[in-house]
Amino acid sequence: MSVSGVTNRANPYALPEETISVSEAGQLSNQFITLMVAQIQNQDPTNPVDSNQFVEQYATISQVQSLENLTRLQQSSLVLADNLQMLTAAGLVGQNVTVHTDSLELDGKVSGQFELQHTSTNTVLWLTDINGKETPVALGRQDAGRVDVTLDPVALGLKPGKYQVRIETASGEEPRLEMAGKVSDVRVSESGPVLNIAGIGNVPFYQIVQFGQRS
Repeated sequence: MSVSGVTNRANPYALPEETISVSEAGQLSNQFITLMVAQIQNQDPTNPVDSNQFVEQYATISQVQSLENLTRLQQSSLVLADNLQMLTAAGLVGQNVTVHTDSLELDGKVSGQFELQHTSTNTVLWLTDINGKETPVALGRQDAGRVDVTLDPVALGLKPGKYQVRIETASGEEPRLEMAGKVSDVRVSESGPVLNIAGIGNVPFYQIVQFGQRS
């Protein structure tokens, strides 16, 4: 039986290559006791070693062993959690998810929403294209709660493409837009799974706020 210890840098989702056997800890303790007995047997009878020193040494080596084992167990748990996250992300292909996003790939009418903690007397959603040109979408007064948004690039005179999104409010809040879309594929990266969502683009797995599409 073994517990994984060090992650594989080439594949962050692979189980660690280095392992530590459960019996190794006992073997190390036995070796220490054997050396301690040998030291006692060969000590100078006229100047014996203080027994408290042996106890302190044994306690120290036990603490070091415990910390090392705990560290390796934590590393193994993180790897298993990453693997579980990857499997979950892979199972989302073809499914609808709602995510926080700061960008959109406009190629038709899209709908989303955001949450306000306070009433905003003047709310504006800004779309910025790849050339830095900003287009304001006036949303007017909005009460606290969920605000639904529909963006039609044709009505706004916008060409299909990728746009950065930010929302300004009179209350000073900076809410993030939530968009729903279908996951077309999942890419593995060093920072975790990245979902390719229709109408949104590439979004990290941790930005999911809801599985399925909000009614």
